Amino acid sequence: MLEILLSNALNYPNISPEIVKIGPLTIRWYSMAYLLGWGFAWYYMLQLIKKKGSPCNAAQIGDFAFWAMMGVILGGRLGYVLFYNFSYYMSHPFDIPAMWDGGMSFHGGFIGVSLATYIFCKKQKIAFFRFTDILACASPIGLFLGRLANFVNGELFGRVTDAKIGMIFPRGGPLPRHPSQLYEAVLEGLLLFFLLWYLFNFTNLRKKAGVITGIFIIGYAASRTFVEQFREPDNHIGFLYGTKFLTMGQLLSIPMVLIGLYLIFRKHKPSL
Repeated sequence: MLEILLSNALNYPNISPEIVKIGPLTIRWYSMAYLLGWGFAWYYMLQLIKKKGSPCNAAQIGDFAFWAMMGVILGGRLGYVLFYNFSYYMSHPFDIPAMWDGGMSFHGGFIGVSLATYIFCKKQKIAFFRFTDILACASPIGLFLGRLANFVNGELFGRVTDAKIGMIFPRGGPLPRHPSQLYEAVLEGLLLFFLLWYLFNFTNLRKKAGVITGIFIIGYAASRTFVEQFREPDNHIGFLYGTKFLTMGQLLSIPMVLIGLYLIFRKHKPSL
Protein backbone atom coordinates (compact mmCIF):
# COMPACT_ATOMS: atom_id res chain seq x y z
CA MET A 1 0.00 0.00 0.00
CA LEU A 2 2.84 2.39 0.91
CA GLU A 3 4.58 1.70 -2.40
CA ILE A 4 1.38 2.48 -4.31
CA LEU A 5 0.94 5.77 -2.43
CA LEU A 6 4.52 6.82 -3.10
CA SER A 7 4.42 5.81 -6.75
CA ASN A 8 1.31 7.92 -7.34
CA ALA A 9 2.71 11.00 -5.62
CA LEU A 10 3.52 14.13 -7.61
CA ASN A 11 6.77 15.94 -7.02
CA TYR A 12 6.36 18.98 -4.80
CA PRO A 13 8.19 21.88 -6.51
CA ASN A 14 9.93 22.77 -3.22
CA ILE A 15 10.23 26.49 -4.00
CA SER A 16 12.15 28.50 -1.43
CA PRO A 17 9.79 30.69 0.65
CA GLU A 18 12.41 33.45 0.34
CA ILE A 19 12.52 35.39 -2.93
CA VAL A 20 15.70 37.25 -2.11
CA LYS A 21 17.83 37.84 0.96
CA ILE A 22 20.14 40.84 1.22
CA GLY A 23 21.89 40.96 4.56
CA PRO A 24 19.23 41.18 7.28
CA LEU A 25 16.54 42.00 4.69
CA THR A 26 14.49 39.03 3.49
CA ILE A 27 11.66 39.27 0.96
CA ARG A 28 9.33 36.27 1.19
CA TRP A 29 6.65 35.01 -1.16
CA TYR A 30 4.12 35.33 1.67
CA SER A 31 4.80 39.05 2.00
CA MET A 32 4.90 39.49 -1.76
CA ALA A 33 1.48 37.83 -2.04
CA TYR A 34 0.04 40.47 0.28
CA LEU A 35 1.65 43.33 -1.64
CA LEU A 36 0.61 42.04 -5.05
CA GLY A 37 -2.86 41.23 -3.76
CA TRP A 38 -3.35 44.79 -2.56
CA GLY A 39 -1.91 46.24 -5.74
CA PHE A 40 -4.10 44.22 -8.10
CA ALA A 41 -7.19 44.65 -5.90
CA TRP A 42 -6.67 48.42 -5.76
CA TYR A 43 -6.37 48.60 -9.55
CA TYR A 44 -9.44 46.42 -10.05
CA MET A 45 -11.51 48.53 -7.65
CA LEU A 46 -10.53 51.61 -9.67
CA GLN A 47 -12.01 49.93 -12.74
CA LEU A 48 -15.20 48.98 -10.93
CA ILE A 49 -15.93 52.50 -9.70
CA LYS A 50 -16.07 53.71 -13.31
CA LYS A 51 -19.58 52.25 -13.39
CA LYS A 52 -22.41 54.76 -13.25
CA GLY A 53 -23.41 55.73 -9.72
CA SER A 54 -20.22 54.64 -7.96
CA PRO A 55 -20.30 55.36 -4.20
CA CYS A 56 -16.74 56.74 -4.11
CA ASN A 57 -13.91 58.20 -6.17
CA ALA A 58 -10.37 57.12 -7.04
CA ALA A 59 -8.79 59.18 -4.26
CA GLN A 60 -10.97 57.48 -1.67
CA ILE A 61 -10.00 54.05 -3.02
CA GLY A 62 -6.37 55.04 -2.56
CA ASP A 63 -7.01 56.24 1.00
CA PHE A 64 -8.88 53.05 1.82
CA ALA A 65 -5.95 50.82 0.83
CA PHE A 66 -4.11 51.64 4.07
CA TRP A 67 -7.23 51.07 6.20
CA ALA A 68 -7.88 47.72 4.54
CA MET A 69 -4.28 46.57 4.89
CA MET A 70 -4.23 47.37 8.61
CA GLY A 71 -7.60 45.68 9.09
CA VAL A 72 -6.51 42.49 7.34
CA ILE A 73 -3.09 42.28 8.99
CA LEU A 74 -4.16 43.12 12.55
CA GLY A 75 -7.44 41.23 12.33
CA GLY A 76 -5.87 38.24 10.62
CA ARG A 77 -3.12 37.94 13.19
CA LEU A 78 -5.33 38.51 16.23
CA GLY A 79 -7.87 36.10 14.78
CA TYR A 80 -5.21 33.40 14.51
CA VAL A 81 -4.09 34.08 18.08
CA LEU A 82 -7.64 33.94 19.47
CA PHE A 83 -9.17 31.20 17.32
CA TYR A 84 -6.29 28.83 16.63
CA ASN A 85 -3.53 29.04 19.24
CA PHE A 86 -4.72 31.11 22.18
CA SER A 87 -3.02 29.11 24.93
CA TYR A 88 0.39 29.22 23.21
CA TYR A 89 0.35 32.97 22.64
CA MET A 90 -0.83 33.67 26.17
CA SER A 91 2.33 31.87 27.31
CA HIS A 92 4.48 33.51 24.60
CA PRO A 93 2.99 37.01 24.12
CA PHE A 94 6.13 38.34 22.44
CA ASP A 95 5.54 35.89 19.58
CA ILE A 96 2.22 37.51 18.67
CA PRO A 97 3.77 40.07 16.26
CA ALA A 98 5.91 37.39 14.53
CA MET A 99 3.75 37.14 11.42
CA TRP A 100 6.79 36.19 9.33
CA ASP A 101 6.60 32.76 11.00
CA GLY A 102 3.10 32.26 9.61
CA GLY A 103 -0.24 32.25 11.35
CA MET A 104 -3.01 34.38 9.84
CA SER A 105 -6.74 33.74 10.05
CA PHE A 106 -9.04 34.69 7.20
CA HIS A 107 -11.99 34.94 9.58
CA GLY A 108 -10.03 37.31 11.82
CA GLY A 109 -8.95 39.32 8.79
CA PHE A 110 -12.56 39.45 7.65
CA ILE A 111 -13.64 40.92 10.99
CA GLY A 112 -10.72 43.36 10.96
CA VAL A 113 -11.31 44.67 7.45
CA SER A 114 -15.07 44.86 8.07
CA LEU A 115 -14.51 47.13 11.07
CA ALA A 116 -11.92 49.19 9.18
CA THR A 117 -14.29 49.55 6.22
CA TYR A 118 -17.19 50.62 8.43
CA ILE A 119 -15.11 53.31 10.16
CA PHE A 120 -13.66 54.49 6.85
CA CYS A 121 -17.08 54.76 5.20
CA LYS A 122 -18.43 56.66 8.20
CA LYS A 123 -15.59 59.15 8.07
CA GLN A 124 -15.84 59.57 4.30
CA LYS A 125 -19.68 59.54 4.22
CA ILE A 126 -19.70 56.63 1.77
CA ALA A 127 -22.65 54.21 1.51
CA PHE A 128 -21.27 51.20 3.39
CA PHE A 129 -22.81 48.25 1.52
CA ARG A 130 -22.39 49.81 -1.89
CA PHE A 131 -18.71 50.14 -1.07
CA THR A 132 -18.40 46.60 0.32
CA ASP A 133 -19.89 45.23 -2.92
CA ILE A 134 -16.93 46.73 -4.78
CA LEU A 135 -14.51 45.46 -2.15
CA ALA A 136 -16.06 41.98 -2.30
CA CYS A 137 -15.44 41.78 -6.06
CA ALA A 138 -11.74 42.50 -5.54
CA SER A 139 -11.17 40.31 -2.47
CA PRO A 140 -10.75 36.97 -4.31
CA ILE A 141 -7.58 38.36 -5.89
CA GLY A 142 -5.88 38.47 -2.51
CA LEU A 143 -7.29 35.07 -1.54
CA PHE A 144 -5.91 33.51 -4.71
CA LEU A 145 -2.39 34.88 -4.22
CA GLY A 146 -2.44 34.11 -0.50
CA ARG A 147 -3.26 30.45 -1.09
CA LEU A 148 -0.50 30.20 -3.68
CA ALA A 149 1.88 31.59 -1.06
CA ASN A 150 0.67 28.93 1.39
CA PHE A 151 1.51 26.31 -1.22
CA VAL A 152 4.99 27.74 -1.77
CA ASN A 153 5.56 27.75 1.99
CA GLY A 154 4.50 24.09 2.17
CA GLU A 155 1.94 24.93 4.88
CA LEU A 156 -1.78 24.24 5.33
CA PHE A 157 -1.40 21.06 3.28
CA GLY A 158 -4.11 18.44 2.98
CA ARG A 159 -4.79 15.01 4.38
CA VAL A 160 -3.05 11.83 3.25
CA THR A 161 -4.40 10.60 -0.08
CA ASP A 162 -3.85 7.92 -2.68
CA ALA A 163 -5.18 10.22 -5.42
CA LYS A 164 -2.83 10.96 -8.31
CA ILE A 165 -2.80 14.65 -7.36
CA GLY A 166 -1.23 13.87 -3.97
CA MET A 167 2.13 15.45 -3.10
CA ILE A 168 4.74 14.80 -0.45
CA PHE A 169 5.20 18.08 1.40
CA PRO A 170 8.50 18.76 3.21
CA ARG A 171 6.72 19.29 6.55
CA GLY A 172 3.91 16.82 5.92
CA GLY A 173 5.64 13.52 6.60
CA PRO A 174 6.55 10.75 4.14
CA LEU A 175 3.08 10.20 2.65
CA PRO A 176 1.43 12.12 -0.22
CA ARG A 177 -1.22 14.66 0.74
CA HIS A 178 -3.87 16.72 -1.00
CA PRO A 179 -2.50 20.09 -2.21
CA SER A 180 -5.50 21.71 -0.52
CA GLN A 181 -3.95 25.17 -0.85
CA LEU A 182 -4.43 24.89 -4.62
CA TYR A 183 -8.02 23.73 -4.18
CA GLU A 184 -8.69 26.86 -2.13
CA ALA A 185 -6.88 29.07 -4.64
CA VAL A 186 -9.18 27.81 -7.41
CA LEU A 187 -12.46 27.94 -5.44
CA GLU A 188 -11.97 31.00 -3.20
CA GLY A 189 -9.86 32.82 -5.75
CA LEU A 190 -10.52 32.11 -9.42
CA LEU A 191 -14.09 30.80 -9.40
CA LEU A 192 -15.37 33.31 -6.85
CA PHE A 193 -13.66 36.16 -8.70
CA PHE A 194 -15.31 35.31 -12.02
CA LEU A 195 -18.69 34.71 -10.40
CA LEU A 196 -18.66 38.16 -8.77
CA TRP A 197 -17.28 39.75 -11.94
CA TYR A 198 -20.22 38.38 -13.90
CA LEU A 199 -22.83 39.35 -11.30
CA PHE A 200 -21.47 42.89 -10.94
CA ASN A 201 -21.18 43.58 -14.66
CA PHE A 202 -23.99 41.61 -16.28
CA THR A 203 -26.84 41.52 -13.74
CA ASN A 204 -28.82 44.06 -11.74
CA LEU A 205 -27.59 42.74 -8.38
CA ARG A 206 -25.21 45.66 -7.89
CA LYS A 207 -28.30 47.84 -7.68
CA LYS A 208 -29.23 46.00 -4.47
CA ALA A 209 -26.57 47.15 -2.03
CA GLY A 210 -25.07 44.31 -0.01
CA VAL A 211 -26.24 41.39 -2.15
CA ILE A 212 -22.90 40.91 -3.89
CA THR A 213 -21.20 41.21 -0.51
CA GLY A 214 -23.47 38.48 0.82
CA ILE A 215 -22.74 36.24 -2.16
CA PHE A 216 -19.00 36.72 -1.62
CA ILE A 217 -19.30 35.83 2.07
CA ILE A 218 -21.33 32.69 1.38
CA GLY A 219 -19.10 31.76 -1.56
CA TYR A 220 -16.02 31.91 0.63
CA ALA A 221 -17.68 30.00 3.48
CA ALA A 222 -18.92 27.28 1.11
CA SER A 223 -15.51 26.94 -0.56
CA ARG A 224 -13.69 26.81 2.76
CA THR A 225 -16.15 24.27 4.21
CA PHE A 226 -15.72 22.03 1.17
CA VAL A 227 -11.92 22.19 1.09
CA GLU A 228 -11.71 21.52 4.84
CA GLN A 229 -12.76 17.95 3.94
CA PHE A 230 -9.35 17.57 2.27
CA ARG A 231 -7.23 19.88 4.42
CA GLU A 232 -5.29 18.56 7.41
CA PRO A 233 -6.61 20.10 10.64
CA ASP A 234 -4.14 22.03 12.77
CA ASN A 235 -2.18 19.56 14.92
CA HIS A 236 -2.84 21.44 18.15
CA ILE A 237 -6.60 21.62 17.45
CA GLY A 238 -7.58 18.61 15.35
CA PHE A 239 -11.27 17.89 14.84
CA LEU A 240 -13.70 19.64 17.17
CA TYR A 241 -16.01 18.18 19.81
CA GLY A 242 -14.83 14.62 19.32
CA THR A 243 -16.01 14.45 15.71
CA LYS A 244 -14.07 13.16 12.73
CA PHE A 245 -15.22 15.90 10.38
CA LEU A 246 -15.79 19.29 12.06
CA THR A 247 -12.84 21.70 11.89
CA MET A 248 -12.27 25.19 13.23
CA GLY A 249 -12.42 26.61 9.71
CA GLN A 250 -15.86 25.09 9.19
CA LEU A 251 -17.14 26.26 12.57
CA LEU A 252 -16.05 29.84 11.90
CA SER A 253 -17.72 29.72 8.48
CA ILE A 254 -21.19 29.08 9.94
CA PRO A 255 -21.79 32.69 11.10
CA MET A 256 -20.50 33.90 7.73
CA VAL A 257 -23.27 31.98 5.97
CA LEU A 258 -25.87 33.52 8.28
CA ILE A 259 -24.52 37.02 7.63
CA GLY A 260 -24.45 36.39 3.90
CA LEU A 261 -28.04 35.13 3.87
CA TYR A 262 -29.18 38.21 5.77
CA LEU A 263 -27.49 40.54 3.27
CA ILE A 264 -29.04 38.72 0.31
CA PHE A 265 -32.60 38.42 1.56
CA ARG A 266 -33.08 41.64 3.53
CA LYS A 267 -35.22 44.36 2.01
CA HIS A 268 -33.26 46.44 -0.46
CA LYS A 269 -33.70 49.93 -1.76
CA PRO A 270 -32.47 50.53 -5.34
CA SER A 271 -28.99 52.04 -5.02
CA LEU A 272 -28.12 52.96 -8.60
